[in-house]
Amino acid sequence: MVSSILSISFFFFTVVSGNFHSFYLPPENFASFYLPDPKCEPSPPATFAWPIYPEDVDLLRFPLNLEHLECDFFLYGAYGYGLDKIEPELAMGGPPPIGAQKANLDTRTRNLIGEFGLEEVGHLRAIKSTVGGFPRPLLDLSAHNFAKLFDMAFENPLSPPFDPYQNSLNYMLASYVIPYVGLVGYVGANPLLNGYVSKRLVAGLLGVESGQDAVIRHYLYDRAEERVHPYNYTVAEFTSHLSDLRNRLAMCGIKDEGVVVPPKSGAENKSSTNVLSADPNSLSYARTPREILRTVYGTGDEHRPGGFFPNGGNGRIARQYLEMP
Repeated sequence: MVSSILSISFFFFTVVSGNFHSFYLPPENFASFYLPDPKCEPSPPATFAWPIYPEDVDLLRFPLNLEHLECDFFLYGAYGYGLDKIEPELAMGGPPPIGAQKANLDTRTRNLIGEFGLEEVGHLRAIKSTVGGFPRPLLDLSAHNFAKLFDMAFENPLSPPFDPYQNSLNYMLASYVIPYVGLVGYVGANPLLNGYVSKRLVAGLLGVESGQDAVIRHYLYDRAEERVHPYNYTVAEFTSHLSDLRNRLAMCGIKDEGVVVPPKSGAENKSSTNVLSADPNSLSYARTPREILRTVYGTGDEHRPGGFFPNGGNGRIARQYLEMP
């Protein structure tokens, strides 16, 4: 049965805009499911199942928007250059990001952020080699764009304008904004997927995104009571304001919390420590593509681009909202 599954699984078809398209799935994509060594081989699906169903494709491609955002933000922040130097073919001819630059990071933080950036290169490769993809969308990673976002979070202009590239703490506060959005998106997509390769891919992506978010949140929790110079706010207050902003923009209730919360909002209604943001059962929150677009556009409207995506996201899901009135 294994050989028969492999023999038919390398090509599959999906309908995009009324046309049939095939995607080649190289054998190595199945290595983690069907290994020649019986000791390492998971049990095959209980009943015959396709590795990737047609309806999975758009759901798997949509996160490429966020993976590109994270990838170039982290790579530029650590190294001063991005995907176009590391693995340019993954950009697929998309425009270079606006305003991205090397951050003034201490060595330990630079090493950490560099690792995150390289992990995002792997995520882009994993998705695009499995279901194809689209060119990198235009990204605005400028200090000016982050300053606008932080002003929105505090509902008042910060003076001087917030600069994510100024130092390690500022950069980690800016990083707080990004991976969590991808994390809750993967949680939201997971129950909608049918193929076993689709589910394995999202599980792998979610694991690393969750780890990145946890590292960032732990970094900030360790400094929760520290004042963010030159502002009269603590790190904990910054995270709370940023989380509140994402909840306002997404418009679907509380699915985001800062690193310190009232005990009634913490784990089992007993903890003010909130290193991992989770629901009352300590499960990760989930968001839909519409909620994510409202957030990363900074407009609260999936039909109106802006923020990190001046021209909107790419892929069928993002573009269909831009085409709607």
